[in-house]
Amino acid sequence: MDGSWYLPGSGRSGVDEYAAGHVPGAVFLDLDAVSDPDAALPHMLPPAVKFASDMSALGLKDADAIVVYDGSGTNLSAARVWWTFRVFGHREVAVLDGGMQKWRSEGRPVEPGVVRLPPGHFSARLNRAAVRDLAAMRTNLTRPQEQVVDVRPAARFRGVEPEPRPGIRAGHLPGSINLPFTDLVGPDGTILPLNALRGRIEAAGIDLSQPIIATCGSGTSACTLVLSLELLGHRSVAVYDGAWTEWGGRSDTPVEAGP
Repeated sequence: MDGSWYLPGSGRSGVDEYAAGHVPGAVFLDLDAVSDPDAALPHMLPPAVKFASDMSALGLKDADAIVVYDGSGTNLSAARVWWTFRVFGHREVAVLDGGMQKWRSEGRPVEPGVVRLPPGHFSARLNRAAVRDLAAMRTNLTRPQEQVVDVRPAARFRGVEPEPRPGIRAGHLPGSINLPFTDLVGPDGTILPLNALRGRIEAAGIDLSQPIIATCGSGTSACTLVLSLELLGHRSVAVYDGAWTEWGGRSDTPVEAGP
């Protein structure tokens, strides 16, 4: 499954890149199209019935093992797709390490066009314990129980670079820790070796013995941290789905700037 998605203003289109060339046999998952159509925020988790219907229409079945990749070279969106399947109860899902960038660099075959499979039967049930909303983030701010880790680039976290979406304040959630998601992969786009990954996470000030809430700009790259923590055996982690687009887009939420 190609789950490529890119930030607004990047000049890249996941669906166009997929049509131009993808891993042979791969279907395309449009992250925006399978998100909640009634949400004011970008690609929020859909209702379970919608996700089940959309995946069935893609030709997926409950017994399928799924491998997801993207073309970013940094696991920008593949990890979000991976996490979405996991949060809806589908455990047989993995991320292709290095994604399309590494696939092409190794001279592996690609095919153009669009792959369409016969309709399948896919079930979904949301694990609400793996998701945090605005109310939960407010509560955690006043009575901290979970570490909040923001994986946006450092300049955006510090508030010295504007957000890619208009109307969103610069800065970060008070008390949160910054670990850019791009620091979790090597130059070839593969996730760092486990010892290096653990060292990078701990060097950021994250306590791996305590629960974590992962966040980012819109809930996408945060899942790269969830994937990394999964590889390290740390499963006490949730995603703030509204992310900075929600928190920074409001006038009644406190914001900090600086490191």
